[in-house]
Amino acid sequence: MTVIGAERSGQFPLGGRSVHRIGYGAMQLAGPHVMGPPADRDAAVAVLRRAVELGVDHIDTSDYYGPHVTNEIIREALHPYPDDLVLVTKVGARRTPDGQWPEALSPDELRSAVHDNLEHLGVDVLDVVNLRMPGFDEPVERSLAEPFGALARMQEEGLIRHLGISNVTTQMVADAQSIAPVVCVQNHYNLVHRQDDPLVDALAREGIAYVPFFPLGGFTPLQSAALEAVARRLETTPMQVALTWLLARSPNLLLIPGTSSVAHLEENLQASARVLGPAELEELDRIGGTGQPDPA
Repeated sequence: MTVIGAERSGQFPLGGRSVHRIGYGAMQLAGPHVMGPPADRDAAVAVLRRAVELGVDHIDTSDYYGPHVTNEIIREALHPYPDDLVLVTKVGARRTPDGQWPEALSPDELRSAVHDNLEHLGVDVLDVVNLRMPGFDEPVERSLAEPFGALARMQEEGLIRHLGISNVTTQMVADAQSIAPVVCVQNHYNLVHRQDDPLVDALAREGIAYVPFFPLGGFTPLQSAALEAVARRLETTPMQVALTWLLARSPNLLLIPGTSSVAHLEENLQASARVLGPAELEELDRIGGTGQPDPA
């Protein structure tokens, strides 16, 4: 098994440290529809411990997963945390008993969410907190001055080390940067969904991490004949090719694929050791409407 420190995966700054470019997203550790406990808590603990054993050094989570479930499992599995582990959480929503995700962006709601994350993760300060703005999988242009300002004040108080933003437009990124430094942006992005291409490149020039959510297509896995053809040629899976393409897309992309299976975890991490040649990259770029047109 290749540990993800392999040269091809590289590293990029996040939360004041350089991390390997494939991390782990903890959302799938909760029960169905991200509510309640998992069917097999011991298996969830095993996945986290195996991830860290293989070199994963950043984990993406939130106290509204469950709610509280994923953070409690992370604490059970990994506390006291390794010195090089960066825990990235997010605030800005809450869960209702019927599984909805209403926004929770008032200063009081955000302060409560930060303290919930501190308590359930078992830490005195959060490494990185992302402000998740409303919208299902596309950002809605609106002011984040009040909520991001509230997080910036908690950063000044020493409750948060670094700030990020999620589900935002380019203008919202600029607005946030006028309030406090932004270390990462987490948006919907993958091989097919490439509206953020200009933002990815702009953030790379600024040394800011871009973390794609739905990197494998979201609730419906990526489906493409071209993707499947490349995967067959490389004798791997379409999902591994999609992750490898993201690593090749830009050095500031940090991946957080999630799984509740140790076998799938190890499969995801193998993407760091794969290489896509120029022909494969051009073929895959055409899926997202970029690259050279197909002569056929």
